[in-house]
Amino acid sequence: MSDEPKFLRLTVELTVEVLDVDALQAAALAEIRHPDADLTEEERTEQAELVGSDESGASALQWLIEPDHVLQLVEHITEIEPREAVLGVEPSDGPSEEEDEEEHDHA
Repeated sequence: MSDEPKFLRLTVELTVEVLDVDALQAAALAEIRHPDADLTEEERTEQAELVGSDESGASALQWLIEPDHVLQLVEHITEIEPREAVLGVEPSDGPSEEEDEEEHDHA
């Protein structure tokens, strides 16, 4: 067996329906304005403007997802060590027909 490191990239795609963009943005703005947020005043203003101007809610949702939540997918697997986690949130046209048919197959 080779001693060279082996890496696997785990790809997860999740489509969500935004039920209330205003509430989603308000929750993200509360996080941005929270005293524990590691942001300068300039960064707070910039991020608040970004969240407020994004009508899709993608920027707001990205603020509300904690990196630890993503890592919980694999934290119980002792044979691996997470090395990098990247999260992207972008607008979608909705679930594909294939996703609708397989919605409960993997839950």
